[in-house]
Amino acid sequence: MPKNKLVDFRAVREAVTMEHVLSHYGLLDKMKRSGDSLSGCCPIHKGSNPTQFRVSLSKNLWNCFSECKHGGNVVDFISRMEDVSAYGAALKAIEWFKLDPDRVYAEGEGADEPRSSNEAPARPKSAQPSPVVEVKPEGNAPNPPLKFRLDKLQREHPYLTERGLTLETLVDFGVGFCAKGMMAGRIAIPIHNPDGQVVAYAGRHVGEPPEGTPKYKLPPGFRKSLELFNLDRARKESGPLIVVEGFFDAMNLHQLGHRKVVALMGSSLSPAQEDLIRRHTDQHSQILVMLDADAAGRSARDEIAARLAKFAFVRIHVFAKEDQQPEHLTAEQLAEVFA
Repeated sequence: MPKNKLVDFRAVREAVTMEHVLSHYGLLDKMKRSGDSLSGCCPIHKGSNPTQFRVSLSKNLWNCFSECKHGGNVVDFISRMEDVSAYGAALKAIEWFKLDPDRVYAEGEGADEPRSSNEAPARPKSAQPSPVVEVKPEGNAPNPPLKFRLDKLQREHPYLTERGLTLETLVDFGVGFCAKGMMAGRIAIPIHNPDGQVVAYAGRHVGEPPEGTPKYKLPPGFRKSLELFNLDRARKESGPLIVVEGFFDAMNLHQLGHRKVVALMGSSLSPAQEDLIRRHTDQHSQILVMLDADAAGRSARDEIAARLAKFAFVRIHVFAKEDQQPEHLTAEQLAEVFA
């Protein structure tokens, strides 16, 4: 692995399909194909039931409905087959499928950040393309505090009202619409380090962005894998720590009174973020992992919970409906979660 580089797990998963991996293991011809899916005996626990292991080709995900009772993406599959960590599995995929280093290693960038519109995803050479993330940062240099502040942000913007945030919450978090400057036309969200210093602004596109336009804009050189959104406030609160994916998830739960909440700013937990949580919890602490109910969130939550369970009591919240997010919860529903 190149020195001082991050491994972009999303790029690996975008480049490698389950068909690639099954073919690598000599298993593809043993699977029964039916439309968008493959089925067969589970190669992980060496099962004999021809319907216990299933692959969704369009989602690039697998599930074992028998002894494993587990599923995930291509990295998860390699991890279980080879009995290595997700990081080790990603490195094996990079080697096996000869992935372009310029695509799968990114210096100083978080793996969940969108690419520019003219960049193609990483692809195996002489292989077909198909479809977060864990970041492995190198070096000890922290994100430096900013020497400026974005002033005159508009708090009373219709988009912020649509997202359910009150003026009090917006003022508390310093969030608002930016009319000019580096975040012009976006919702500016300040990101603080654990000491409360602003180290970056995330710019959220108002509404759903057009094709080729990233939903979030982050400043060049900022490493979001080194920060946990809202940790500077959450570390001062009592009760269980809630771990969510997004800025608006954290702000909405904070608004509902559950202020010990941090956001990963993506669906992955980097080693640096894991260390931040470790340093602000102990063996008596409780952590609630509450990731989005989509493919990325479901794939990541078990692995994240397992890592955090090494030093705290961890529980996973499973949403009842597909594509639900923490910010969709009402006060009553959130109270039931903690009942």
